[in-house]
Amino acid sequence: MTTAPVTEETPEMKDVEVVPEKAFSKTSEFIPTPEPTQRRDRTRTPSEMFEKVVFVNRCAKVVKGGRRFSFSALMVVGDNKGKVGVGFGKAREVSEAIRKGTENAKKNLHIYNIGPSTLPHEVVGAFGGGRVLLRPASLGTGLIAGGGVRAVLEAAGVKDVLAKSMGSSNAANVVKATVDALSKLRTRSQILEVRGKKRAERPAKTTKEKSE
Repeated sequence: MTTAPVTEETPEMKDVEVVPEKAFSKTSEFIPTPEPTQRRDRTRTPSEMFEKVVFVNRCAKVVKGGRRFSFSALMVVGDNKGKVGVGFGKAREVSEAIRKGTENAKKNLHIYNIGPSTLPHEVVGAFGGGRVLLRPASLGTGLIAGGGVRAVLEAAGVKDVLAKSMGSSNAANVVKATVDALSKLRTRSQILEVRGKKRAERPAKTTKEKSE
C-alpha cells in the first residue's frame, strides 16, 4: 500500500485564511442598485374660487354603429368679492366638459359694483329672451333667487337680494341676463361723477351734539 506524503503545516500557511469564492451574480455585482426616487406630491391645494355647475346638456348623434353622446356644461366662477365669470364647455364626457367650462369662465372674469351684502340699487338685465330683475334687500333677508340667477349672485358674493326671472327659462339666457344686470350697477360716487356733481360733506358734530 502506498501512503500519501504528509505535508507539514508551516507557520505562514496557518495565518492565511481561505475565503470561499462568491457565486457569479449579474444583479448584485455589476448592476448598481437605483437610488430611491421621491414621489411627487400630487395633492392639489383647494381653489379659492367659487365654482358651480348651472346646467349640463346631453346631445346624441345617430350614426351607423349606434349613438354618439356629447355633453355641454354651463359654469359660473367667482371670488365672492364682486368678480364673476361665465363659461361654456363641450366634450365627450361630463367631467371634461365641466373642466373646459371652468377654464373658459376663469378667462372671462369681470368685476362688478356690489355692496358689502346687497346691491346699490334696483336693476333689470336682459339677454335674448331672458329678463332678470334684481332688487336690493335689507340685512338678513338672504338670497331670494333660484336657478342660474342664484349661481351668479352667490359667485359675486351677494348675500341679501330679491330676484325675479321674467322671461325665458333657458339657463344660458338667464345667466347672461343676470350678468348684464350686474354690469349696469353703479355706485353713488360714479353717478355723481357722471352728473358733474360732488358728494356733500357731512358737517362735523360739536361736543354738545355728541354729549346729547
